[in-house]
Amino acid sequence: MLNKQVAALLNEQINKELYSAYLYLDMSNYYADESLNGFENWFYIQTQEERDHAMLFRTYLLNNSEKVTLLPIAQPDITFTDFKAPLTAALEHEQFVTASINNIYAAAYEAKDFRTMQFLDWFVKEQGEEEKNTEDLVKRFELFGNDPKGLYMLDTELGARVYAAPSLVL
Repeated sequence: MLNKQVAALLNEQINKELYSAYLYLDMSNYYADESLNGFENWFYIQTQEERDHAMLFRTYLLNNSEKVTLLPIAQPDITFTDFKAPLTAALEHEQFVTASINNIYAAAYEAKDFRTMQFLDWFVKEQGEEEKNTEDLVKRFELFGNDPKGLYMLDTELGARVYAAPSLVL
């Protein structure tokens, strides 16, 4: 049986992951409206990843006989003023998600909930990758995004990204 505080935090994380999916879908829509189809694709794949992360938390709770309570998903409220704005907002959001997962990990550690800590190990690693990938994209945009040819090439490269389902098996 899971510690109740840890279970509540895991349940809240489902909402945060689904909000992340909403946020990235909004960013994908922004780039679609701007005809940057590669950026649109990159954020659409982020949407899929975040949705799958929510499902992993859901499955973990159910596998541990915990009730899943779905909370309202807030509407993204960011207005993007330029092509870089979604990128920096995404990096800030990934840092927020990392802090949330670290908070759950700390609660699990305090409760000596080693099973949940092991489950969260995958997310700790995943968040490191998410932050690095997003930070790299911000840096690359800063290098190439203000040049039309550079922006075109970066957009083309991002359009080649394909979705890969999470490697975590529960």
